Amino acid sequence: MQEKILVLDFGGQYNQLIARRVRDQHVYAELKPYNKISVEEIKAEGYKGIIFTGGPNSVYDPASPHYDPALLAAGIPLLGICYGHQLMAWMADGKIGAAGNYSEYGRVTVKHTGGVLFEGIPEESTCWMSHTDSVLELPEGFTCVASTDMCRTAAMEDPSRNLYGVQFHPEVQHTQYGKTILHNFLFNVCGCKGDWHMENYCKQAVEAIRNKVGDGKVLLALSGGVDSSVCAALLAEAIGPQLTCVFVDHGMMRKNEPEEVRMAFDGWDINFVGVDASERFLEALRGVTDPEQKRKTIGEQFIRVFEEEGKKIGSVDYLAQGTIYADVIESGAGDAATIKSHHNVGGLPDYVDFKEIIEPLRDLFKDEVRQLGRELGLPEYLVSRQPFPGPGLGIRCIGEVTRDKLDILRDADAIFREEVDKAAVAEKADCYARGEDAPAWTANQYFAVLTDTRSVGVMGDMRTYGYTVALRSVTTDDFMSADWTKLPLSMLEAAGTRIPNEVRSVSRVVYDITSKPPATVEWE
Repeated sequence: MQEKILVLDFGGQYNQLIARRVRDQHVYAELKPYNKISVEEIKAEGYKGIIFTGGPNSVYDPASPHYDPALLAAGIPLLGICYGHQLMAWMADGKIGAAGNYSEYGRVTVKHTGGVLFEGIPEESTCWMSHTDSVLELPEGFTCVASTDMCRTAAMEDPSRNLYGVQFHPEVQHTQYGKTILHNFLFNVCGCKGDWHMENYCKQAVEAIRNKVGDGKVLLALSGGVDSSVCAALLAEAIGPQLTCVFVDHGMMRKNEPEEVRMAFDGWDINFVGVDASERFLEALRGVTDPEQKRKTIGEQFIRVFEEEGKKIGSVDYLAQGTIYADVIESGAGDAATIKSHHNVGGLPDYVDFKEIIEPLRDLFKDEVRQLGRELGLPEYLVSRQPFPGPGLGIRCIGEVTRDKLDILRDADAIFREEVDKAAVAEKADCYARGEDAPAWTANQYFAVLTDTRSVGVMGDMRTYGYTVALRSVTTDDFMSADWTKLPLSMLEAAGTRIPNEVRSVSRVVYDITSKPPATVEWE
């Protein structure tokens, strides 16, 4: 039997990311809601270990998610993270509360005094905190093994019962030794061997699609991005000619992108249909300024176009989408808070004229999707392509979306991406020349935003009053958390000079230096 870890979900934004990090170490992880599985069922499933996720609640609130304390005596290794750490202490009769008037959000220095989880980790390192409540009094049998300047119980353990808790988030890349902490739990505590690989997931996904679809027909919403392209390859592997891919040009693509998408899929052995619906989308967005309403409007128009195309094809049973888990989390799932509705998740209309929606990538993060694409034999240029949101430039154009504003944004965005690409090539060349393994900076996603703010400028001794363009670049591997990219000043200077000079109606350029959290990657 394949070894597996249960990630018990209490509504945290990083719940699936925890499962992702477990799978990173070749251990299969299942994510299940805390209120959908009992202690008896957990014991019967034969899990090697359990991880409690974080969550947005306070454990001492009677309305917050809780669990049966009998689990602590079940003999299964347990790791609590953030809310899960507090919940474990609460279940064992510890005291939880807000410690004074402070909170910890972002990078924090943590110091440990030993323990199984911290084996091989320096006494002092950086972790990622996101909490207001803390463990104020340890439960009986537990000892504190780590602390920060503001949190005296940053980690605790009861090795006799294989119970461990950390207040910080080892699953995010900003926790310096988070991978080691999870590895120590999985292999040193749970005794895992690490026998799960992406090849297994690919085979299981293909089999699941075939079983669900049978001899039915599937319509795929193909954007040309990484997610929908990998989804197309997976569906093609599973059902071949039963798949039709529809590319909808909603008028909010990047410069020259509609032509590039058509060329990219021109040689594929799939049924490819291109639809220009730009007028329809822009008309639906007339007067809409609220970001959530934009996403929902775009989502509904996509569905209606696909319904119409499905009727043209005839007897289409399923609509497929390249939804990934980052979309699901931000759109709200279970007890998780809604950050923003993605057009293919929370932005879907109540009624959809298809038998069912298929989302075979729904449990994967961006880097896992890329791995799956390679497993399916997709070319690297397609697998490594920079992400682009389904609503397109519509959520990078603050305020009402108009054709004129989109044209301005397209030109500014193209200039910025060109300058970043040039600088990245130069940086890699310098890196190799110095004999170094990795460049000093890496930009995983970068784009321009047309703000709804105008400012005074001067050109040719004349007063101008144009738009402010914001440039955004982030470095990340999972898009659940991200750092702003420390781009070279010379590159930013080049973009900041070219955009006002080459793009009409722009008088000012600024650079966004906010990480995620507290911001999201996109502005809307």
